[in-house]
Amino acid sequence: MSKPDDLLVDVAARVESEQSNQMSLTVILQGAVITGRLAPEAVWRQRVAEVLEGSDRLGPFSALFASAGTATRSPNRSGPPTHLHFHVARILQGSLGIPETGGMYRVAIKDVGAWTVGDFSYSDR
Repeated sequence: MSKPDDLLVDVAARVESEQSNQMSLTVILQGAVITGRLAPEAVWRQRVAEVLEGSDRLGPFSALFASAGTATRSPNRSGPPTHLHFHVARILQGSLGIPETGGMYRVAIKDVGAWTVGDFSYSDR
């Protein structure tokens, strides 16, 4: 296990405390580049629950995510954040960002090898 970057933990804690989803971040972990906006965990969970709820096959899983949707953080956790919760995020692959419309990703802070403020986008121009 690697030690999480204290500054990145502070960024995640600020996103949680301010309940803001405006912080753009790009991270590199295990060879993947993920870029997008951070969301508080409760907001992220609720959005995932809404997507799952609309699926015939995955609907039953929505309750797992919605159960903590009204809490600031998961009820079983205390201390500093351990994960980043991205929404409107893309995995960068060559000149593509997938999915094009953005997805929702949960990333362990301890796995982040490098990061920068801001997000990257590509253009065909």
